[in-house]
Amino acid sequence: MDSIFHEKQEGSLCAQHCLNNLLQGEYFTPVDLSSIAHQLDEEERMRMAEGGMASEEYRTFLQQPSGNMDDSGFFSIQVISNALRVWGLELILFNSREYQSLMINPIKPSFATTRSTGLLYWFNLNSLLTGPELISDTYLALFLAQLQQEGNLITQNQLLSPGSVNTGAEEDQQQKPSQ
Repeated sequence: MDSIFHEKQEGSLCAQHCLNNLLQGEYFTPVDLSSIAHQLDEEERMRMAEGGMASEEYRTFLQQPSGNMDDSGFFSIQVISNALRVWGLELILFNSREYQSLMINPIKPSFATTRSTGLLYWFNLNSLLTGPELISDTYLALFLAQLQQEGNLITQNQLLSPGSVNTGAEEDQQQKPSQ
């Protein structure tokens, strides 16, 4: 298991750890995710302004803190989704009919990653664990069912364009795509 990348929990940066564990390398920093959160905040502000900058809803919106990040290091699922798009990946609901080999499990109130190695093995890469945990096929189904029963949103990632992300043995040589 030494070849499985596992970024351990630091502060409340669950989203960063989740993404890096999923992608198997140190690809995202808090600064990267903050930049994405600020872009989302600006897009939301522009959409709210379309209803009239003098409207009560717009003024109320401007007074609220960001829903995409906070000072503790929390980043929203929208930030994670946009970060994955940099890699050509898209979040989709776990219950969809499409098959994927990568998934993210937002575990209240943080995020955790479960990942297939492509060799029919699954690992729990939750950054709160001391290291990767091997998950059998049987236990994977039970693990996901338990998460779902506890009210967790379970998503998977889908490659948007074939070949844009290497999920094989050459991952160690990947470089972060330019944003």
